[in-house]
Amino acid sequence: MNPVKIIPCLDIKEGKVVKGVHFVDLRVAGDPVENAVFYDEEGADELAFLDITATVEGRKTMVELVKKVSSAISIPLIVGGGIAELSDIEKLMAAGVSKVSINTAAVHNPELIREAARAFGSEAVIVAIDGKATGALPSGYELYINGGQKPTGVDAIAWAKQVADLGAGEILPTSIDTDGTKDGYDLVLTSRVAAASGLPVIASGGAGTLKHLYDGVVTGKASALLAASIFHFREITIAEVKRYLRDRGITVSD
Repeated sequence: MNPVKIIPCLDIKEGKVVKGVHFVDLRVAGDPVENAVFYDEEGADELAFLDITATVEGRKTMVELVKKVSSAISIPLIVGGGIAELSDIEKLMAAGVSKVSINTAAVHNPELIREAARAFGSEAVIVAIDGKATGALPSGYELYINGGQKPTGVDAIAWAKQVADLGAGEILPTSIDTDGTKDGYDLVLTSRVAAASGLPVIASGGAGTLKHLYDGVVTGKASALLAASIFHFREITIAEVKRYLRDRGITVSD
């Protein structure tokens, strides 16, 4: 088994790290570069930088800020938000990004997944799936786009299988219902995405305790654990997470 990765997430709005609940009620959690350096030194395996308002505001990712973050750290950087075409990915890769996370653009143009995988390798292409529980679709989850603001009518689990077929290398499912609540990941959504796609899955949205992180791996079948609030507000350290998981038989990096 590959080591489970621990990934702090920098949600970026107006150049600052923010964190909300259910994708709204945002509060500032510091400077992106300072946070990035802190997490690199703390032992994070990767770092996520999500420009959460780029798509809604109809603009591209803040490439200059991405450059500052990438040049300040030694760990792989994942960037999402405002990526609409292959040239956007090219600019981010030139800025030092290791992987991109695409959501809205992939839904509008699924071929973007295939094109990106061909150009940069599947391992560099993450598809983010923002899901919300509903009784209206077979899986019980509807896919949302535009920063979790717009329902698509698409079954989120069926979409997970489709993006795998198109060449994505990893999936980042986030439950809008559990995001920022610190009540735990939506383990049903996470495990169903993992099963339907057959891809490595990054658990996201709702981690509040060490047990939630453990459950993300064991019950959610996640290969990586993404969290924001617990790290930004210094409630739990990355070292504590790795120690807790290691003590329970889960392989993590040193």
